[in-house]
Amino acid sequence: MTREELPELHFIAPITNVASILQDGILSHNRAAKVAHESVAMPEIQDRRRLVVIPGGQRLHDYANLYINARNKMLSRLKFQLGDDTLCVLRVSTAVLDLPSVVISDSNASSDYCRFARSPDGLRLIDRNLVFARYWTHPGDPIEEMRHGAIMCAEVLVPDCVDPGFIMGAYVSCQEALETLQAAVPGLQATINRYLFFR
Repeated sequence: MTREELPELHFIAPITNVASILQDGILSHNRAAKVAHESVAMPEIQDRRRLVVIPGGQRLHDYANLYINARNKMLSRLKFQLGDDTLCVLRVSTAVLDLPSVVISDSNASSDYCRFARSPDGLRLIDRNLVFARYWTHPGDPIEEMRHGAIMCAEVLVPDCVDPGFIMGAYVSCQEALETLQAAVPGLQATINRYLFFR
């Protein structure tokens, strides 16, 4: 994937957290643990991520993690568990790719056989067609389905925090979510993107 093919990055968040994110930024897991917020982290996934150390870098939990494409297994799972009208996807500028020590993973950063590379050169690891595929399902081939699902969760890892200045706006799934978000953070540009939320 080339830089020109990537218009923005994504961060999935409960709408209730957006006001604090716009104040404090998108925090790493370890930093967020010290701040009052609604967590959508899944314990079994976080147990796995806790063990990962980025080659030449920090522990995975010391990075704020952004998705190259939020239309992935994580958003699908959260939509099912919480309802998509409680969620938004924050749009983050690709300028974060040029920050010091940013790392790109070619799949979910805790998945087996994940590859890491320094940003922005690490974009070469990203298979655009797979990451932006409509679905990761492969009927009759559970191994390929698992692999593709992990690839669609490719990440950009930013040490410690993504400054609020990099947040460009948000996507929501429906009018109800849009009204909730606009009431919580009136100044944030937000639009309905039904496709992103599997509608």
